[in-house]
Amino acid sequence: MIVAIDGPAGSGKSTTARRVADAVGWLYLDTGAMYRTVALAFLDRGIAFTDEAADGLLSSLNLDLRMGLDGLQVMLDGQDVTDRIRTPEATEAASRVSTLPSVRHRLVEEQRRMARQQTADGLGVVMEGRDIGTVVFPDADVKVYMVANPEARAERRHRELTDQGKTVSLDAVAEDIAERDARDATRAVSPLRQAEDAVVLDTTGLDISDQVERVVELIRARLRERDAATPVKSDSAAPAAHSPSS
Repeated sequence: MIVAIDGPAGSGKSTTARRVADAVGWLYLDTGAMYRTVALAFLDRGIAFTDEAADGLLSSLNLDLRMGLDGLQVMLDGQDVTDRIRTPEATEAASRVSTLPSVRHRLVEEQRRMARQQTADGLGVVMEGRDIGTVVFPDADVKVYMVANPEARAERRHRELTDQGKTVSLDAVAEDIAERDARDATRAVSPLRQAEDAVVLDTTGLDISDQVERVVELIRARLRERDAATPVKSDSAAPAAHSPSS
C-alpha cells in the first residue's frame, strides 16, 4: 500500500508522515530530503541552478537514504549530510532545485523505484511531498492533502529552526514560506496542488498525535475496504508489522 501525503511548507506533513510510518510499521520515504540533498550538492559544487548544470551534476551524484537507529540518515557522495540538509540555505536551495525538470524527473523515478520495491515485498510506504498524489503516485491507495493557516505554518517552522539552534525572526520565516508557496504553486513542472481524490486535513488546530491518528484511520479504512473486496484464500494472516492494528 502506498500512502501519499502532500501539502505546503509548514503544514505538518513531514512529522506526520514519519510518525504514521512508525505507527503502522511501514517505510517512511522523505522525498523532501532527496531534493534537499541534491540542492546541497549544487551549493557545495558552486554551480548555477539551471537544468544544464543539473544534467552534469545528476550523472555523477551518489545519493542514498538509509534508516538508522536515530532515524533517517542521508548520504551524499559517501558523506553523512543528515544535519546539513536541514539548514535554511539548503531549504531555500531545495525550493529552487525542485523547479528544474531534470531534477524532478530523476528523483521521481527514484521515488517510484523505492516505493515499488517495498510494495513488491508486501510492505507499505508512506511518502510526503508536494506532488506525490498528483504526479509520483496518482494511483496511491491513500491520499492526504495537509493544510494550515499561514500563521500556524510560520510558527511551526520558526520553532523547528529554533530547536535546531538557528536564530531567525518569525517574520523572516513567514516571508520565506510565502515565497516558497508562490514558487511551488507556479512552477511549470509538477506544481503544488491538491489531488481531486485527496482527503483534506486542516492541521491548524490539531496537535501531532491528532494528525497521525486521522491519517492512520484513513489507512485502516482503506485496508478494510481492500480486505472486504479480496476473497479469502487461506487462514494465514499477514505479519502484524505490515498492517496497522484497529
